[in-house]
Amino acid sequence: MKSIKLLLSVVAASTLVVASQSVARADAYGPAGCGLGAMLIGSKPGIMQIFAATTNGIFGNQTFGITSGTLGCGAAASGAVASAKSYVETNRQAFAKDVARGQGETIANLSQLAGCADTTAVAAKLQASFKTVFPTAAVSDVQVSTTTVDLLKSDASLRCSKLI
Repeated sequence: MKSIKLLLSVVAASTLVVASQSVARADAYGPAGCGLGAMLIGSKPGIMQIFAATTNGIFGNQTFGITSGTLGCGAAASGAVASAKSYVETNRQAFAKDVARGQGETIANLSQLAGCADTTAVAAKLQASFKTVFPTAAVSDVQVSTTTVDLLKSDASLRCSKLI
């Protein structure tokens, strides 16, 4: 019984330490989602996401993180913003082509996810900002998605109601 209490105390203390760092790394998780696994492993691709998801599952901390806004599960990592970012990251190649052309299915879908009033205006804004969204070929998926969402949020004329 003492060893179980000790183990729970260590887990709780570790969670609090990691949770205190969550504000600085709120968007640093990968497909496994937010939680202790994301705080420990981050957005490293591939099999590392399996370890992150397993860690989240073993400790059952995603629900706690979402409810409390800790473990990288804060407001910026939830809802339509997270959906829009995830969509851009997942569809990056097709999205880049559509942004370069100023039209396409990925832009239409992103506009719908973000609740934007006019897909054509979103497409025009993204096309005009291509060099901002894709400054180099080596820019990370996370940077592309963050820049895209920030761009949509910052232009009130696009009326992207779900990103507010």
